[in-house]
This record gives sequence, C-alpha cells and structure tokens, in this order.
Amino acid sequence: MNEDPRCCGSGTCIIDPAGRCWCGQQWDGQKMSAAPAIQPERAEPMALNAPNEQAP
Repeated sequence: MNEDPRCCGSGTCIIDPAGRCWCGQQWDGQKMSAAPAIQPERAEPMALNAPNEQAP
C-alpha cells in the first residue's frame, strides 16, 4: 500500500482521485480540511396543510 501524503496520519484514509476522503475531508491543494457544504440549487420549504384541511 502506498503512503498518501494527504493522509491525516490515522492510517485509515481512503482518498479518491478528486481528493475526497471517506471521513468527509477534502484535499485543498495544501492540506486536508472540511469539505465545503453543498448548497441545493433550489430549496423549497416543506408544504404544510392549510389550516382548514384535515387528514382523511
């Protein structure tokens, strides 16, 4: 097994070609750090029943 210089030192890093580790960190070109949060393109609030509507 090759020692990846991006490994945090735990010996359990599994890093894909894009630099993402299974633990959620990502290689930023210099160090491993928390991956940026992914924002949905369009978030919509959950639909709520209208006050006068009743479940069957």
